[in-house]
Amino acid sequence: MPPTPAELADAGPFPPVEGVLDRALALVEYLRAHCPWDRKQTAESLIPHLLEETHETVDAIQSGDTGQLRGELGDLLLNLAFQVIVAEEAGHFARDEVVRELEEKMIRRHPHLFGLGERESWEAIKAREKGARKTSVLEGLPRSLDPLLRAYRCQQKASGVGFDWDTTEGALDKLREEVEEVEAELAEADPDRLSEEVGDLLFSVVNVARLAGVHPMTALRRANRKFEARFQALEALARERGVPLPGASLEELDRLWDEVKVSLSSPPPDPPGSAGDGPPGTG
Repeated sequence: MPPTPAELADAGPFPPVEGVLDRALALVEYLRAHCPWDRKQTAESLIPHLLEETHETVDAIQSGDTGQLRGELGDLLLNLAFQVIVAEEAGHFARDEVVRELEEKMIRRHPHLFGLGERESWEAIKAREKGARKTSVLEGLPRSLDPLLRAYRCQQKASGVGFDWDTTEGALDKLREEVEEVEAELAEADPDRLSEEVGDLLFSVVNVARLAGVHPMTALRRANRKFEARFQALEALARERGVPLPGASLEELDRLWDEVKVSLSSPPPDPPGSAGDGPPGTG
């Protein structure tokens, strides 16, 4: 009989060790003992800080500034350590249980690395793990998830059980169909129906991106950066030439825009590890 994930966690290739990251937990314990502000924080009150530090870490990754990333990872680690310590103080669970559950989960999710079976998709393994508790593979997605990312993850999860297009062509045909439906609703001028069709169109765009191997959040982030750089250059060019903003005609703005597009190159692609790249999350 092969070893269990728990047995492998005890004696596997990564036996429990004490490390420098434990100092983050010790730091939070000290802060909670000596600082009134830190002492009064709860898991809920810390949520805004956790979200802010997550976004700042992503920004640091995208910037390519390793010094900034080092600092932001420390801030993010502090927030994670806070959540662990607050839970320990409330008697909900201990730090060892957090790490133990992570180890066992990663062993189950990588059976081919630990002699537990053949390689499988994460979604198939997760569906089997939670089959007794879940009625849908779509359960478990955070309610606060960004809608664009939620669409991507819904499609990933559905694909994990075989509900997917075979190629991007099928998804592209669906995208063209959704464009036509949006056009039809624009003529009807029904706001509710138009909103629904625009939503379907966006969902279809995410599907095409996913099947093409492009993460939609990475692509949209790059498009935002490109637009922001070009529009700010347009504003500068308009000031230089005395073109009023607002007040210029669309034709004038189009001419400025075309000049800016020629003068500015596209932004560099996001580095590996950008949000959404790589395997699904551990949840």
